[in-house]
Amino acid sequence: METLSIILVSFLSGLTASMGLGGGMILIIYLGLFTSLSQLEAQGINLVFFIPIALLSLVFHCKNKLVDKKAVAISAVPGLLAVIISAFAASFIHTYLLRKIFAAFIFLIGVKQFFSKNKKPPDD
Repeated sequence: METLSIILVSFLSGLTASMGLGGGMILIIYLGLFTSLSQLEAQGINLVFFIPIALLSLVFHCKNKLVDKKAVAISAVPGLLAVIISAFAASFIHTYLLRKIFAAFIFLIGVKQFFSKNKKPPDD
């Protein structure tokens, strides 16, 4: 039964990721609710899965000239600082509270997506 649930979660994670919805959300929810892992461990595992895929995507996007290098230069340092500070802060927050914060974050993203207007891509 565990193998079937891992296959299902992997499929859902891949499906949602391919639609741009964030497959990591499914993985974190599964790891947090259906395994004995803490929220912090689940988020760490999600990062381990995310980093190589993000780097590979960045290589392909750079190759296809789809990366705005000015935007990367402006956001890279503040982004890294935010990650370091957040990781440090998360180590001091109780798992129960981390789960609540994550749930609120996912809920707010869902509400924002639900009420945002569907923008058409520009014609080329």
